[in-house]
Amino acid sequence: MKSVLLLLLLCSSIAWAEEPTEVYWEDLVPVGFDEQSTRSINHDGSMTQLQPNAPIVPKYDGKRVKVPGFVVPLEGTSELTTEFLLVPYFGACIHVPPPPSNQIVHVTFEKGVAIDDLYDAVWVTGVLSTEGWKGDIATVGYRLTGESVSAF
Repeated sequence: MKSVLLLLLLCSSIAWAEEPTEVYWEDLVPVGFDEQSTRSINHDGSMTQLQPNAPIVPKYDGKRVKVPGFVVPLEGTSELTTEFLLVPYFGACIHVPPPPSNQIVHVTFEKGVAIDDLYDAVWVTGVLSTEGWKGDIATVGYRLTGESVSAF
């Protein structure tokens, strides 16, 4: 009986230790970082990123995390998305200029993941990296190797 109890305790503590850390957007901004106010919107078609080289928080590098946000699809099919940007608010990088680079996460899923509705916020779970990424839309401060997407 003691061995069964010990085994259950060990298994539950291993499962609990594997829970991802919930990371929110303010956690990805270093203490004391002065986020500049957004520029007034012009209608010349340009969407220049306000702070493409914003500093990152290195303590999350290599950590399994769970981050909420909105999806901006980059690659995939109509059924599965293999690459996207995770942003803190709807419309970022599409309807308004991209936020600072430390407020964008480049996410990849090897086999793709279904994204039901781009208007809905989601949780994205995976391993975070502080290795940046640069694309046509924005410069990004973080990368995430995706494991799962769920409703926020």
